[in-house]
Parts: sequence; C-alpha cells; structure tokens
Amino acid sequence: MPNFAANLSMMFQEVGFLDRFAAAADTGFRAVEYLFPYDHEPAELAARLQRFGLRQVLFNLPPGDWAAGERGLAALPGREAEFAAGVVRGLDYARALGCAQVHAMAGIPPVGTAPADAEATYVANLHAAAARLAAHGIRLLIEPINTRDMPGYFLTTPEQARRVIAQAATDNLFVQMDLYHCQIMGGDLSERIRANLPLTRHFQIAGVPGRHEPDTGEIDYRHLFELIDGLGYDGWIGCEYRPRGDTSAGLAWAVPYGIGAGRTR
Repeated sequence: MPNFAANLSMMFQEVGFLDRFAAAADTGFRAVEYLFPYDHEPAELAARLQRFGLRQVLFNLPPGDWAAGERGLAALPGREAEFAAGVVRGLDYARALGCAQVHAMAGIPPVGTAPADAEATYVANLHAAAARLAAHGIRLLIEPINTRDMPGYFLTTPEQARRVIAQAATDNLFVQMDLYHCQIMGGDLSERIRANLPLTRHFQIAGVPGRHEPDTGEIDYRHLFELIDGLGYDGWIGCEYRPRGDTSAGLAWAVPYGIGAGRTR
C-alpha cells in the first residue's frame, strides 16, 4: 500500500503551522513534509514529530531570498558559497529531525546566464553537497518543476534530472518526482515512472489542473498508485496539493489507503 506524507506547507491551512502536525496525525498520516523548517527551532519541530508519532521525510535546503523571487541557489553561478552554507544549515535540521533526505532547489538563473555555466555550477554544487550529506546518511534529491508555475526554473523534466545525476558522478543524488509537474511537462506518466524509478526516492502528487486533491482533474492517480506499488516502491508519496476547501473534508480519495477525517492517533 502506498505511504503518504502530508505536506504541511499546503495542507491544513485551517490552523497555524505548528498545529498542522496534530491535524495530520488526527487524519491518519504517519509522516510529514514541508517546504522549509527554518522559521522554527529544530528542537521545537522535533518535539512535534515525537508528540504526534510522525516521521519527517523531506524538506528543502535554503532557497535564497524567497520573498524576492529566488527559488534555489544550486544552479546560480557566483552563489556557490551561499549554497554550501545552506547545505550546512539544512544538514543541522535534518539530523535534528531524523530526516533522511533533503531537496536542493536548482533556482532561476539570472537573465543572461549561459545554460552551460548554470549546468556546470549545478553539477559541481550537487556533487559537493551529496558527499557532505552522505557522511551523515542523508540523501540529496533534485526535483523537476514545470515552467508554467515557475518560469525560468533550471530543472524541468525527469530526463534532464537523470542527465544531471549522471554528470554529478555520485551515488547519493536522486530524483524527487512530482507527478503534477511531470504531467504539465509532457505527461506519459506511467512510462516515465517506470523509466525513472531506479533513481526516484520520493514522489509528490496533486491534481492537474489546479493543484488540488488528486481525485480531481486529468490524472488517474488510482492507476498510478497501483503501478508504483506494483513496481516495488516503498518510499513516501508527498501530498503537495492545495485543498479546495477544508483539508480533512477533501480526504475522501485517501480513505482506501487508511487516511481520512475522523481518524484517531
């Protein structure tokens, strides 16, 4: 059966961030992910995880100046020292939270940046970060993001991600495959899941269009969950979607998988 993690950056917006841990556990989730932990002390987040019996399965390394529109640093020439410092900060959180994998956002290279320079920077940064994280048993992931939601983002398809991983020449760099982004960037999800599964260590889901619950829109997630399960994937599937209304009321899709409103810890 698929293992689902609640994305606390998007789900359970009815309550404040720290109260979303309890909300996720109340509806049957056993794991959580979110974009960034850095507004809270590691001990505070670790206490929430322990209190509600949850696992932390993913978060992003520092992305630069998010409020100013930055969406990662890994592929930005000239920002290598800042990226390296972010790896150290993310590592501190990952160790405190018992999180076995983190995501390095590629970023949006400034206008005029040569693609070859961005790629060389990206590969070198990922190689170094993967080595640092491997020493602590933590995997490094990269996620292709669609160009409609994030114009100019450097990494856009799983095929490009595989090429980057091959160039980085490390055994600690993997794909974070968000099926929402993948559908927008070409679809053919069943075959792309099969092709990329050897390097995939995390999936994410949302309906297309709209990025709402996975039982809305054009993707047949029931088929994809059966496929992923049948292929032997035993990792986590992050629910990175924006509920159309009350989060718990929109969990009917998850009831067959042991998640839904009315669950008790």
